[in-house]
Formats: sequence, structure tokens, C-alpha cells
Amino acid sequence: MVWREGSEARLGVDIGGTFTDVALESAGRRLSAKILTTPEAPERAVLEVMRRVLGEAGLGPADLSIIIHGTTLATNAIIERKGAKTALLTTEGFRDTIEIRHENRFEQYDVNIDLPPPLVPRRLRFPVRERIDARGRVLVPLDEPALMPLAERLAAEEIESVAIGFLHSFTNPAHERRVGEILARRLPGLVITLSSEVSPEMREYERFSTACANAYVQPLIGRYLGNLEASLRQEGFVCPLFLMLSGGGLTSVETAIRFPVRLVESGPAGGAIFAAEIARQCRLDKVLSYDMGGTTAKICLIDELKPQTNRAFEVARIYRFKKGSGLPLRIPVIEMVEIGAGGGSIARVDRLKRISVGPDSSGADPGPACYGRGGTAPTVTDADLLLGRIDPVGFSGGRMALDRAAAEAAMRREVAEPLGLAIELAALGVSEIVDENMANAARVHAIESGKDARGRTLIAFGGAAPLHAARMAEKLGLDRVLVPSYAGVGSAVGFLRAPIAYEIVRSALQRLDMFEAAAANALFAAMRAEAEPIVRRGAGGVPLSESRSAFMRYRGQGHEIAVPLPTRPYRDEDASILRNAFEQAYRRLYSRVIPGVEVEVLSWVLLLSAPVPAETAAAMPVPVSYSPEPARVRPVFDPETGEFVEVAIHERRNLRPGAFIPGPAVIVEDETSTVVSRLFNAQIDAFGYIELTRRQV
Repeated sequence: MVWREGSEARLGVDIGGTFTDVALESAGRRLSAKILTTPEAPERAVLEVMRRVLGEAGLGPADLSIIIHGTTLATNAIIERKGAKTALLTTEGFRDTIEIRHENRFEQYDVNIDLPPPLVPRRLRFPVRERIDARGRVLVPLDEPALMPLAERLAAEEIESVAIGFLHSFTNPAHERRVGEILARRLPGLVITLSSEVSPEMREYERFSTACANAYVQPLIGRYLGNLEASLRQEGFVCPLFLMLSGGGLTSVETAIRFPVRLVESGPAGGAIFAAEIARQCRLDKVLSYDMGGTTAKICLIDELKPQTNRAFEVARIYRFKKGSGLPLRIPVIEMVEIGAGGGSIARVDRLKRISVGPDSSGADPGPACYGRGGTAPTVTDADLLLGRIDPVGFSGGRMALDRAAAEAAMRREVAEPLGLAIELAALGVSEIVDENMANAARVHAIESGKDARGRTLIAFGGAAPLHAARMAEKLGLDRVLVPSYAGVGSAVGFLRAPIAYEIVRSALQRLDMFEAAAANALFAAMRAEAEPIVRRGAGGVPLSESRSAFMRYRGQGHEIAVPLPTRPYRDEDASILRNAFEQAYRRLYSRVIPGVEVEVLSWVLLLSAPVPAETAAAMPVPVSYSPEPARVRPVFDPETGEFVEVAIHERRNLRPGAFIPGPAVIVEDETSTVVSRLFNAQIDAFGYIELTRRQV
């Protein structure tokens, strides 16, 4: 790898549910570190891991030019219901919109179906007399005098944060803004979210849900980022701090505090960017990104070097694979499927005598039983240790010894004895279940996206993914797996490849047979004017890149598809160009178009981004193959024979490009280990990545 000359030190730090990871790039070098997250004060782990990696690099706080941060704090607050006491002010008659939802059943035949409870309970949802129609016209004026006793009620209830969501406010936000002004004046300590700012799109349920989620986490994220900035200044860090967004861009602290809901899934977004960068280096058109950490596993489809994106997703699903069982958030997001299947996921035997794994996790505290920190439940990491895949002495670079006896006791008590199995078979059962859960999630995600998981290259990263990648590839019928360098801190490395960017979506209905180019041009100009100051805070005066798209559908359809648009001023006669773009996208998804039906645009999208410091891959010669000597051997359980066999253990840092290692084998490094099953061979490619290829039978 060749980095641009004169590049300054840049640091990415990712807080996960179990580990906090950091990646540092400076003067052509990349260093990394990983420590346990401190859930009670996440900034403590951030500062500690930053000190460690800067010490290894011989740098000080003043040497950094930028810090890029991603966190699961917002996600966890929503899932665990640990956000602020929040109220919702909404149009009279629509108080129960977030509880009625769509009135559909995601599990048709479950008579005891569980619906996710709203973040704001009914007693804290207050109606306001006002009404604006779908074209932005005022039907009922805002009842301002009624807001005074309402403000007193909010104060009496000790409300920390309020979401304001009125019907059709995306077409005319005047009433929401006026209520926000009145409340800010009457209750200066109240945190206020306007649905017309956080999600200015049609469909009130999704818009209200997004506004409630933003209000729910805003005080928490505001305090955390404020504490982090203050701590960084006390430590002598003077460089700017940027936050990773769920859509794959970076933004300032001020914007992140204003719209913290956009930080949900920010860590996994960095992982998808990391995988896309590896795909670009290795010229891979079709990739399955597989990120497995301590708490969850994330799977993302990458085609033509771009991660799949969306403008909506669900958080806190009650049913693992059931769309509609979570809380909808309407924000730009890199689309992926996330399941509770990480190294810390807890294993148990259910009432039907089946092994189940997750979605709950032991996290960083107490962690898996083998961590020796008080955990008593068996986890995936405990299973991997008992199967010989993890070295109990060399784990985390030897800084953290693992307690095999504790892992064995937990597995025996919770899994082996209830099922009458030997310890190693119980551990294998846990591993097989979690691998099948991930493979099934990948299949479902690909099918829901109209794509095929087969024929792709699996890029595995995160602390636990390389341990399970070969087996997952076997289950999915994939022939190639890549484990890049710094795989254990992939999301943190991905942060360093992300652009400073901001995406804006606006709903404005237009029929293409009555296309008004002037209105579309005015809308995009307004969106650019809103996005540019946000991007300029971090990008300065560099040239910015603008891309556009629209969400379009046939008139009468209930849902729309994303369609790329040209970035230029439009003319009325461009309606045919927009229709052709829509039909190309529609045919790609459904293999047909519907003649004679009008097409309409529901929402318009503008993405404004600054260039990112590029990693340039120099032309690499094809490495000469050689067979390295193993550092040692270790017994590893072989599922084929049902016995432990002596397996070659290789230290990754000692392997040069061209090293050929037949399976079964284990390649170890400080932050993870790569298991090479007997169906695969491993080779170190020209970039230093581990490439697993299926043996030809």
C-alpha cells in the first residue's frame, strides 16, 4: 500500500458492545489496538485505547490531524430503552399514530404477537389543535394559547426531550417551527426535535417514529459527545472530531448532536466502507461483507464497489428475521442485516431441547465465561476456545489470558449436561447454530434485495468473523474468502476511508407527465444550500461532489424504488430521461416494466460529499508461492472426524505474500484468528490479505 506523501496522522475509533477499536494512519504506517468497552463511561475506553496506539506510534495528541468516531451508543439506548424521558406533540386526532402503526401483522398466524412498544407512552403523547393539508395549505390555524398549559404540563412531568410531529409538516413546517420556538422560550432546558427537520418525508408513522427516536437519544448523545470533546481537550487533542453517519458519510459534532438518530448503525457503516475499499483494491464486483464482533454480526451486499443503501430500516426488532417487528427509522443508511450473533452471544438450551444462541450478549462486562470477569453463561467465544480455535494464552496479543476451565464449566452446566453431550460436541453445536443463523440471515437478506448470495467473495472482518468465515462460506456455497489486514478493527479502518458528506431527502410529489423542471431545480438548490454549510464545517474550501437520486413509482403503487438522476439543471423535456432511468431501475429489479402507466416522483435525494484521502494500490507483482513452517501445532476439534487433531498454527506477522497453507490450519494475529477448514486452502496475496479458496474435488 502506498499512502499520499505528507499525509498527516488520522485516527478512527469505534465503540462496540464488547470492544472499543482504534486504527491510526501516519507516515505510511497503520497501527491498531483493541480493548474492552467501558459501558458505564464509554469515553474512558476511547481515551485509553487512543493513548495506547499513540504510544506505540511514538506520537502525541497534538500530532493528530483528525479523529473519526463511530458508536453504537444510540442503537443500544433504543434497544435497551435507556434514553431520555420523552414526550410527543402531534396533530389533534393523531396521538396514537405511532402505536397503531400500519395496522398490519408481520407474523400472520401468531395469536400472541408482540409489537414493539413506542418509545413514547400514550400518557406523554399530547394533541395540538392545528391542521395542514398534503399541499401545505393551512386548514386549521395553530392554537397557540393552548400551548401555555401544555408547556406547564411538560415541566411538571419533568420531560427531558420532546418530539414535535404534525401531519403533512414536510410540505409546510411553519406550525412545527412555531411550537418549537414557543417551547424553547418557555422551557429553555428542553431538548426539541422537529419531524420536518429530522425526516422531512411523507408517511407520518415513519416520520413520527424517527422524530421520537431522535428525541429519545438526543440528551444522551449530547452529554456523551460533550464529555468526550472536553476529555479530548484536557488530554491535549486539538484536532477536529467527526462522527460516522449510518449512511456512510462523516459529519461534525454539532450536526451529530442535532440529529443523533443518524448515528444509529454508524459503526457497521464503517465496516461496509472498509469492505468496499478491499473490493476496490482486489477488483471484486460482487462481495458479501461479513462483520462479526463481540455482540452482533452484520452482513452487507456490495456490488460494483458500492455498499447497498436505503433510506429506511428498523431497529430493535422483536422477531429476528421479521420485517415490521421493529421501530422504523427513516434516515439514509447503508443497508445490511444485523443479528445478535457475536462472540459474546449467549448459548442455552430451550424448552424443546434445542441449542439457541443470542440475541442477548454478555457484552464487555462481565463478558464470556472465559474472560474471568464474573460471567457464568456460555458464549460463542467460549465455544471457540473449547474447540481449540482460540489460543488461551495469545488472545488479544497475550494481554488477556483466557480461563478455559471457566468456559468448560459454563458449557457443561448450560448445554452439555442438559443434552447429554460431551463438552466438545456441545461447543460444536453452539458454533454450528451461530454459523447457520448467519448464513440464513445472508440468504434472506440477498433474496429480499432481489440478489443472489452465491458467486460472491466473502470479506470477513471483526474480531470473530475470521474464526467462522470458512464454515459460513461452506454453508453459502462460496468458493472464496478474503481476510484483510487489520480485520479485527475493520470498522475503525473504514472510518478513515469515509468522506465528509451529508445526505438530504425531501418529499415533493411530481408526475412525470406534468413535470415541472423549475420546481425540481428550486428544490435541489434549497437542499444544496442546507447541506453545504454542514459539509463545509469539516471540508473547508475543497471542491464538493454532488450526486442526486429520486424515489419513484408507477402511479397507484404503494412503494417506490431508488433511481439515480443526472446532476445538472433540468428542463421540462427531461421528463422522458427521468422515465427511462426509472424503467431501467424497475426492469433491473423486476425484469419487466408496466406500459401505459404514469410514473411519479415522491422524494428527491441530494448527497454532497468532500473527497476522501485515497489509499492508492501500487501495481503488485504476483507473489512466488512457498510453504511456510508453522510456528507450532495445537489440537483443534475436527467436525468431520469428531475428534481433536493436531493442526498447524501460523503467526500472520511472519507470513510473506505467496505463503501457501493447506487446511486445516489456524492463522493467528493479535486481534483475531483465521480458521482454515479442511475444505479450503489459504494463501497470502500480494496485498498481504489471507485468501481462502475452496479445494477442487
